[in-house]
Amino acid sequence: MERRAFLGAVTGGLLAAPLAAEAQESTKKMARVGILGAGPTPSPEDLAKSVATNPLWLTMRQLGWAYGENMIVERRFGQTPAELRAGAADLVRLKVDVLFVGSAALAKLLQQETRTIPIVVSASGLAGAGLIDSLARPGSNITGVQSFGYDLVPKRLELLKTLVPNLSKVAVLQEDVTLSEVPELRTQYDRQAAIAARALGIELHTFVMHRAGEFAAAFGGMKKNRDHGLLVMNTPFTFAHRREVIDLAATNRIVAVYEHHLYVQQGGLMCYGVNISEMSRRAAVYLDKILRGAKPGDLPVEQPTKFELVINLKTAKALGLTIPPSLLARADEVIQ
Repeated sequence: MERRAFLGAVTGGLLAAPLAAEAQESTKKMARVGILGAGPTPSPEDLAKSVATNPLWLTMRQLGWAYGENMIVERRFGQTPAELRAGAADLVRLKVDVLFVGSAALAKLLQQETRTIPIVVSASGLAGAGLIDSLARPGSNITGVQSFGYDLVPKRLELLKTLVPNLSKVAVLQEDVTLSEVPELRTQYDRQAAIAARALGIELHTFVMHRAGEFAAAFGGMKKNRDHGLLVMNTPFTFAHRREVIDLAATNRIVAVYEHHLYVQQGGLMCYGVNISEMSRRAAVYLDKILRGAKPGDLPVEQPTKFELVINLKTAKALGLTIPPSLLARADEVIQ
C-alpha cells in the first residue's frame, strides 16, 4: 500500500470513529421531539409525506435520528388561541426532550409553559418579541434560525410595483390567531409596510383574520376596495390555509407576493424571502445538538444570508400579466 493511501485510510478511520460512536449512541436513545403547529391537524397521509420529503426530517436522519426508530415526534395543532395554548401545555406535560416551532408567536406560547425544555425556532422576530437576550447569546431556553419577515416588506412592495407600475392600492393579509401573542411583530411589519408604501405612492388596507373561515370575506373586502396587489404576512396559521389564500387571490385577480416558495409552487404568483428548505436543514442541526446535550442559551441564533425570488409564469399568464425581462432576470427560479 502506498504511504499516501495508508495515511488516508488511517485518517479516515480516525475521523469515522467518533461519527460512528455518535450514531451508535443516538440509536440507543429514544429522542422525543414536540411540535406545536397552527391550523387543522394534518391527515396521516400528509404527515407521512412530510416525513418523507421535509428537509428537517431528512437532515435529522442524516444526523443519526431515524423517525419512528430512535425518535418519536409528538404533535399538537390548534385553530384558535385557546387550542394552541392547550397544545403547548400538553407538550410540556409530556416532558419531551426538545420542542420545535415555526414562529416566534408559537415559541412564546411554549415559553409561557416552560423555561427548562429547550425550544428550537425557525422564524423571524425572536429578539423583537423578547424571547432571547441577543442573537449571539440567546440566554434562555430558545434558539434556532431567524428569518427575515418584516425586514423584507419594502422589497416585496417594490417587486409588486415593478410588476404592476400603475399599482396604487395594496392589501395586507394578517392574522390574530397566533400574532395576538406577539403584537409587536405585527406593529413592526405595519411600520415597514407604511414607510415603503408612502415612498412608492401606494395606499395600504390591512385585513386581519381572527379565525378560519374569514378568508373569503377578507378578499371580498379587497375587491370592494379595488386592491389590485396583496402582501401576505406568512405565519403558521396562514401557511396552513395557503391553498385557500392562493385560490382566492386567483379568483379575485389580485396580484399577490408571498414570503414562502411553497405558495408559488402551488399556484401563487411570486415570492421573495429566505430559502425555507435551508432553514429547515439548519433547524435540524440545532435539534441534533440539543438532543446530544447542548444548551440552547449557548447556541447563537443563525440568520440567513441568501434570499430567493420565485415567479410562477403560468399564474402570471392567467392574471394577464407580462413579467418584465428585468424581473425575470433577477428570479432565482421561474415556474413554467
